[in-house]
Amino acid sequence: MQFAEIPGLPETKKHLINAVKNNHLAHALLFHGPEGSASLTMALALTTYLYCQNPGEEDSCGTCAPCQRMAKLVMPDLNFAFPLVSKNKEDKKEEKEDKVDHLANFRKFALEQPYGNVHDYIYHNGFEKKQLNISVGAARQIIQTLSLVSFEGGYKIMMIWGAEFLNQQAANALLKILEEPQPKTIFILITSQPEQLLTTILSRTQKVMIRAFSDQEVRDYLVNAGLSDDQTAEQISMIADGDLREAVRLVNQMEDQQVAWIRKWFRLCHGRNFKDLFTLSDAYHKYDKEAQKSILQTGMNVLREILLRNVSVDTLLRTKGEDREFINKISGKILQEDHVPILYELFNKAHYHLERNGNAKLIFTDLSMEIAVLMAKIDRNG
Repeated sequence: MQFAEIPGLPETKKHLINAVKNNHLAHALLFHGPEGSASLTMALALTTYLYCQNPGEEDSCGTCAPCQRMAKLVMPDLNFAFPLVSKNKEDKKEEKEDKVDHLANFRKFALEQPYGNVHDYIYHNGFEKKQLNISVGAARQIIQTLSLVSFEGGYKIMMIWGAEFLNQQAANALLKILEEPQPKTIFILITSQPEQLLTTILSRTQKVMIRAFSDQEVRDYLVNAGLSDDQTAEQISMIADGDLREAVRLVNQMEDQQVAWIRKWFRLCHGRNFKDLFTLSDAYHKYDKEAQKSILQTGMNVLREILLRNVSVDTLLRTKGEDREFINKISGKILQEDHVPILYELFNKAHYHLERNGNAKLIFTDLSMEIAVLMAKIDRNG
């Protein structure tokens, strides 16, 4: 992974490269950002730059032997730690018989889904409905690994992905080595939930905040990677809201018409067309969980557009074409400024229950009824 492969984020790239050039890079870094951000890819690009034999002003060379090995994540002095399933004795016996190569699985996941989240990682490894953590045994393995001399005489890097899964014993076991590592040892912790880390861990790391991608950065990535055309990328970037994982998922699953779904949904709610709403609920129930959550997120993005239109901040609107016409029609006439927060709260509640494995059909139906009731009240009140 090179910096050039990551869309946008020029300020973060410059900050990291300058830290390396000026010898100001801390020995313990915490890369954190929202889901779908470049937390993992930025950490890998920095690692490539550190190992590169001919680093340039703005990136690693990409052609030397270390760069080639980093492209496959097989550098001997780059070590990974990541959450695994909590095991009992029977699980350990079965794993020994199956000879599961968790490191190879993680490398494959990082290469194939560099913007993936914990849910993607769980599905990739078949860890559904299992408890994950980074155990104290894993922490001891980290300490033992870093006590050895580096293979090539350069940096020894320990990358801990999903650092929020460090259990308390494991975190406490790492405190000393985090504070006083061997020379040329670098810890890189990666998380989307830094608030779940112990304060003792946070205090020993230098924070590297990775912001969400801008709409333009998402559009450029989708178009330049040949994943979509300009028009589709425009719509997807609005729906994804800075989450590159979500943007790619939308392209891959051909769900770039979700705003059209929301338009149809709101019109059925406004017309109190309950028969078609129940049919829509059946269709919603058949989607997988990620698609269901994405539709709710799209609804919240549409509500944001309605609110901006109601307060006449058109310069911040993202929608175009038919979607913009819909926003213009519904804003003020059907949904006014004080109605949007009520709906936004209803969408948030539905998303919350969906995350906790509530029945999708019931959640969607209930939300539809609440939207219809609110719109009916607005109509009666003029």
